[in-house]
Amino acid sequence: MSVLAATNVNDPAALAALKREARTQSPQALREVARQFESLFTRMLLKSMREASFGDSLTGGDGEGFYRDMYDDQLAVELSKGSGLGLAEMLVEQLTRARLGGTPAAEPATAATAATPAVPATAAVASDAQQRFVDEIWPQAEAAGRALGVDPTAIVAQAALETGWGQHMPRDATGASSFNLFGIKAGAGWRGASVDARTQEYLGGAAETRTERFRAYGSPADSLRDYTQLIGRSPRYAEALAAGGDARAFGAALQQAGYATDPEYGNKLAALAGQVTQLRAQGTLKNSPPAPMQRFDRAET
Repeated sequence: MSVLAATNVNDPAALAALKREARTQSPQALREVARQFESLFTRMLLKSMREASFGDSLTGGDGEGFYRDMYDDQLAVELSKGSGLGLAEMLVEQLTRARLGGTPAAEPATAATAATPAVPATAAVASDAQQRFVDEIWPQAEAAGRALGVDPTAIVAQAALETGWGQHMPRDATGASSFNLFGIKAGAGWRGASVDARTQEYLGGAAETRTERFRAYGSPADSLRDYTQLIGRSPRYAEALAAGGDARAFGAALQQAGYATDPEYGNKLAALAGQVTQLRAQGTLKNSPPAPMQRFDRAET
């Protein structure tokens, strides 16, 4: 069996074999090394959050810690699947650039040092406000994701991007929130309530601030329902829906279709999707009960 099939993030021999295979500069090997490194990084992140959230348990013993560690190992592997936190993809790009530039591919530890400045965008410890934002809209985002065929993580990330994690939604003259999570403007065909608000648009690559009219809703759930209808029924967003499992491609396709004018929309969406993934993991850890203790009887001889 090839070492590329290895999935145990705690197996030093497998990781060493991956390093050796990565030196062949095979694209498949580079991608697997990056994914394994992201699993290790995620495991360390989970361990740090466990310590910060729970401290020393008053009731658990060594056995409880053992099973919790096993759970975290598996959770780290699951979180690193697919688009993961975005760190693996970033490492692949960096290692590939090194290869094309004629320099040896860096070892994972070296690449991690070079990549450190970009890590806070996807893996920084989030604020309570960000955690609440994700927790509050996640159920509706899941429903929207099922209807559109889009990863709900990308939907929540888009809402975070458009509103600054819910802190900067358009408001009316009295200061009341529009609950507009996705920056949807009120065009000529809109018959509902609306508010005027300042926004930033990009024209010819330059940012420009202007006042626009935005749709207003009675609740965040109403905003998500309208967003689902707008994206799902318009043929112009078909390419975005086809890329719904990849936050960066999803955002880039939305920008190309005219949803946003920011040329970095896809990259920003991908960075926030990584942070949403972290927040979901953090919320799961805080709300999950301790792993159950199991009894192992001595085998009879």
